Amino acid sequence: MEAREFPDGEQYRRISTSCRGRDVILLSGTISDTDTLALYDIACAAVYYGARRLTILLPFFGYSTMERATRPGEVVTAKTRARLLSSIPAAAMGNEIIMLDLHVEGITHYFEGAMRPRHVSARPLIADIARELVGDDFVLACTDAGRAKWVEALANELGVPCAFAYKRRLDGSNTEVVGVSERVAGKKVVIYDDMIRTGSSLIGAAQAYTDAGATQVAAVTTHGVFPQDALKTLRETGLFSAIACTDSHPRASALEGDFLQVHSISSLLINALHGQGMQGQYD
Repeated sequence: MEAREFPDGEQYRRISTSCRGRDVILLSGTISDTDTLALYDIACAAVYYGARRLTILLPFFGYSTMERATRPGEVVTAKTRARLLSSIPAAAMGNEIIMLDLHVEGITHYFEGAMRPRHVSARPLIADIARELVGDDFVLACTDAGRAKWVEALANELGVPCAFAYKRRLDGSNTEVVGVSERVAGKKVVIYDDMIRTGSSLIGAAQAYTDAGATQVAAVTTHGVFPQDALKTLRETGLFSAIACTDSHPRASALEGDFLQVHSISSLLINALHGQGMQGQYD
């Protein structure tokens, strides 16, 4: 790719490698509006210049928490972004978008027309990360009942008990944890959440598990967003022995250190491509 910015802020992009008759795999993200438009522009150009098949690898789908309207007039941004990407012209052998651990799996149904969505789970990698953090003897937990089924399935695979925190809503924007579903006294706890942003829910859950007698609390997430001082805030609570995530979001890689462990999703992406019948081409 060639890319540069004009003085007025407009973007110049050119695909300098021929796409004609070839499978094009575009690794990108909708981290920001600028990233989303770059993805759209490049994908459209790849098809225009003759891509045989277009595969978009999208580890992080932005606005995934805005998958439905809760108040009149709200924009369901997850749906409008899916519609935008669905409007990319179809390559001769079709278009596919592969996404990792969506906040709501139903987002795949927002894609239309020639764009075939595929949802990939990071569960095998999350299992390895959890064991690496605390060993084999622990309780796998989540911040609330909303992720209970996902966490229960992973806990069953790992052969460990699972737990979730009960919440009570105080007002339109605040909740408090009022209890936990599993006895965690004297046990290590690993909390899983698909995404960590400010970490407020995670902190509330960690405090609840600590108050219930957990000897150690660690956290694992697929998407480490950590805006502003979120990671510093999490660390300064003193509740967590460590936090681990994947490199699906660039912010996580930028913050990696002794407290935050970052793990590559490359094996997950390779396996996803193998599922397309592309064995051996992208190792």
